[in-house]
Parts: sequence; C-alpha cells; structure tokens
Amino acid sequence: MAVPRPPDAKLPHWAGGFEGARMPAIPPRAAAFWSQTPLPGKNITILGAGICGLWQALTLAKAGHGVTLVERADEPFAEACSRYAGAMLSPFCEEEGTEPLNRDLGLRSIELWRETYPGTQVNGSLVLAQARDRRELDRFARVTEGHERVDGEKIRQLEPGLEGRYETGLYIAQEAHVSPHEALPFLLEAIGKAGADVRLGTTDVPEGADLVIDCRGLAARDDMKELRGVRGERAIIRTREVTLKRPVRLLHPRFPLYVVPWSENRFMIGATQIESDETGPVTVRSALELLSTAYALHPAFGEAEIVEFGAGVRPAFPDNQPRIVVRNDHIHVNGLYRNGYLLAPALAELTMRYIETGETHPEVFC
Repeated sequence: MAVPRPPDAKLPHWAGGFEGARMPAIPPRAAAFWSQTPLPGKNITILGAGICGLWQALTLAKAGHGVTLVERADEPFAEACSRYAGAMLSPFCEEEGTEPLNRDLGLRSIELWRETYPGTQVNGSLVLAQARDRRELDRFARVTEGHERVDGEKIRQLEPGLEGRYETGLYIAQEAHVSPHEALPFLLEAIGKAGADVRLGTTDVPEGADLVIDCRGLAARDDMKELRGVRGERAIIRTREVTLKRPVRLLHPRFPLYVVPWSENRFMIGATQIESDETGPVTVRSALELLSTAYALHPAFGEAEIVEFGAGVRPAFPDNQPRIVVRNDHIHVNGLYRNGYLLAPALAELTMRYIETGETHPEVFC
C-alpha cells in the first residue's frame, strides 16, 4: 500500500503549481516481467537529485508514497552531470550503440515526459551527413529503425535554415527533446508540490527510512565497483542567424556532432565521448572539434556567441546498459550512460512497480 506524506515533511520554498500526471502501463514490448515477493509500502529516501533521482522522487511521490529526496549539493544540480546533457529523447538514434531495451524504455519515457512536462518538444530528429560521408548515413540507416529517408526538398520543409546544404538525410518523427535548464527546475518544483521532502546540502538518510533508492551516479561507485565514468563535453552558443526546430545530428567517421535547439536563440553542441572520470574544464581539442563541426553543419554558426563550455561525467556499466540492483532495503538505479533523460522516467516506473507489486523486468533488475 502507499504511505502518506509524513505530517512534519517540509515543502521547499520553490514549490509551485503542478498538474498531476497519470502513469499508464508500460507497453507490451517493454513489459516482460516476472514476480517476486511484494514489498510493503514504505517511507522512501532517494539519494541524488540528478535526472534519475528527480524522476524516482516524482513518480513515487505522485503515487502516494512518503518520499524524501536527499542531495549533497547546497544548490540544486550544482554537482549533477544532468545539467550538461543535450537531453535528446532519441530512442531510435540510440539504437546505433545500445540494445533494443533502451529503445523500448525510451519510447515509454517520451510518453511520460509528454504527460508530465509541458516543455517537451516532439519535433523529431534529423540525421545528416556531408556528401563525402554518405556511407556514414547509409550505415546509420542500417543499424537503426523508425526513420524516413528524406531528400533535399523534405529537409528544406523540415528545416528551412538548411535549405540547399544537404541532399539526403534521415527523419525520425517520434523523437523529442527537452531543455535541461528548464526541465530540471520544473521537476524539482513538481516533486515538492507532490508532497516530497527535499533536503539539500546533506547526505544523511532520515530516521525512519525503510527503503533507500540510490541514484548518485558515480558517487555510488564504492558500492558498485563496475561503474566507470564517461566524460561528455559540450558548448552552448547563441545566434539569430540559424534557426532549428529539432535536434540535428551530423555524422562523420571521426567527429560526429549533434546540435540541440534551446530557447532564446541558444544551441547546445555536443558529441564528445571520452573514457575518463575527470570533471575538469573542456579541453582545447574538444572545443575545436565541437565548434569546427558545428561550422561544417552551417557556416553561420561561425558568427555565434560562445555562452559556455562544460563537461560532465556520466555513470556507465561495462555494457552501457542501465541496471536496477536490489540489495535488501537498498535499491540502486544507475548506469544510465549518456541516456539519462531518455531512460530515467521509465526506470522510475519500473522501480515503483517493484516496490508496489514485486514485479521486475528481467533485462533491468539484478
């Protein structure tokens, strides 16, 4: 059964309005379950307020559980790699390097994003390549699904700003994206409104917690030795000279790139993927790769204002697949790799199902 919010739980000062979202069932393709002994309803503490912890807290609080979200940083998202993400919801594009499970969970996550966050942009994705790199586009088409091959005229209709620059590409209509700098505060506010107690600047588990859900990413490596860090570097630029409606990926054998349109004429440029735990500044080499490839996508990016460079280290297991690990009264949700925004909502739903019914997904739980 669900546990009501404790009477002394505090609503944070930033808690505001939020319309509740119904959490419908997972679609059949992602619903292969087997049963364990159900856990009774409990007071739940969630460690880590990155994108994974936020969705765990919101999902469980909306379901009526007593939730405390604990974050060691004094300011929201100050230590979260989630703030450096492109936040593309691209289950089909991610098929290039992950298992079909991620596609299925990602499609479910898009539904949950749309039901929960009004800023979810479902404009699809566009995948392009320079004429000399056409083989990369053909290869990408072979290893992914859900796309439509488009010609230059269709590209012009989708993205008028790219008119005449590309002869062919792939359009994935079902994909979406959000802006992290807007989505993260929205989720945090919604968690407070849903009745959760949010505690910043601490790592202490409150007294009376019956169940702890650990969403700390690499900070949980002492308990999860297989975790490794994958560094991602990105640039944010601003220009009025380029207009995009959807994320655009430019394929290249050495320097693939994605550009994500944000509000206020800003664009997030990313794609670097480095096997490293280092959280320091963006390197000169990475900056040159990002900016020169953006210029190749559209020369007008050459006149853009550089707003910020940043780098985050994402947690990953050796197979780059997410896991929910149950250890008595601790549940670890980790290893989301570069797909935090894509997988977090569906993983939160799976965790809730386990807590309430004992159901587990055989490809996720261990």
